[in-house]
Amino acid sequence: METDLRALARVEEWYGPHSSTAADWPVDALLLAKGTTTVSVVLPARDEESTVGDIVTTIRRDLVERSPLVDEILVVDSHSTDATAVRAAAAGARVVAQDAVLPHLPPLTGKGEALWKGLAASTGDIVVFVDSDLRDFGSHFVSGLVGPLLVDRRIQFVKGAYERPYTGEDGVARRGGGGRVTELVARPLLNMFWPELSGFCQPLGGEYAARRSILERVPFVTEYGVEFGLLVDLLQVAGLDAMAQVDLGCRTHSHQSVTALGRMAGQIMLTAWSRLERQGQVLASRPPAHTLLQFGLEGQADVVDVAVAERPPLASLVLEEDVA
Repeated sequence: METDLRALARVEEWYGPHSSTAADWPVDALLLAKGTTTVSVVLPARDEESTVGDIVTTIRRDLVERSPLVDEILVVDSHSTDATAVRAAAAGARVVAQDAVLPHLPPLTGKGEALWKGLAASTGDIVVFVDSDLRDFGSHFVSGLVGPLLVDRRIQFVKGAYERPYTGEDGVARRGGGGRVTELVARPLLNMFWPELSGFCQPLGGEYAARRSILERVPFVTEYGVEFGLLVDLLQVAGLDAMAQVDLGCRTHSHQSVTALGRMAGQIMLTAWSRLERQGQVLASRPPAHTLLQFGLEGQADVVDVAVAERPPLASLVLEEDVA
C-alpha cells in the first residue's frame, strides 16, 4: 500500500505542471518560440480516403500557409486499396509507400511499422503523429501537441488527451463510450506495473509529438501495441518529467468491431509482457502464447495470430549503416 501511495503522489505532483490544453498554446506565440526548429506531421494511413484529405488540407491551410508552424506533412500509405494516396497528395501532403522506405529491410505489417517508416522518411526536429481516420479535425491538434516542445526544452514527449465519444450503429454519439481497450486493458496494466504513467488520460491515443532525437532511441512495436510500448520505453529513456499531455478537446473517429478490439488487446498485452521481461519484472518458464481463439455470432471459431514484431531504435540502425 505504501508503494501505491508513493506512486499516486508522484503522479499528482507531475499532473498539474505537465498537463495543459490546446488553447494554452496559441500559434502566434509558438511561431516566436519556433526559431530554426523544424516540425514534421506524419499520418499513417490505410484505406482512409474519406478523411485523410480533409486532415491534410486543414493542416496545410492553417499551419503551413497561414502560419508557417509546420514544415512537412508526410502521409505513409500502408498498403491502401482505395484512393488514400491520391487524396493525400492532392491535398498537399508528401506521400510515401510504407515498403518503399528503407526498402533493403524485410517488410513488416501494422500501424507501428507505418509510424517507424514515417519517422525514418520525415526530416523534422519535432515529429507529430496524427491518425488518419479523424473526423471534425482541427489544426489545434498539431499546434497543441508541439506547444510544450517548442516552449520548454526539457520536454521530450507530448501525448494528446481528449474525450472519445462512441458512435453506435444508430449514428448517435455517446459521451465517454470510446476507448474501450484503453479502459479494459491498457489502463489496468499501466496502474499495475508502471503506475507513474497512470496520469496519461489517453495512453493508446494516436496523436502525440516528440523530439526526433528521443524517438530514434526507442524501438517501435509494429502492431497496435506501438503506443503502449512507446509510453513505457520513453519513461525509461527520458523519465516522467520529460513527458507531458495536452487536452485537445474531442476526438471523433471510426470505431472497430469487438472482434478487432480483442485482437488489439492481445497485441497490447504481449507488448506489455515483453517490457516486463525486458525490465526484469517477470521471469517466465516459457513465452506466452500468441494465438487467440475467437468466436463469432454463430459460434464459429477463428484462430488469429496476435504476435507483435518490433523495429529497433532508428539510431541504432543508422549507426550500423555508418559502420558498414
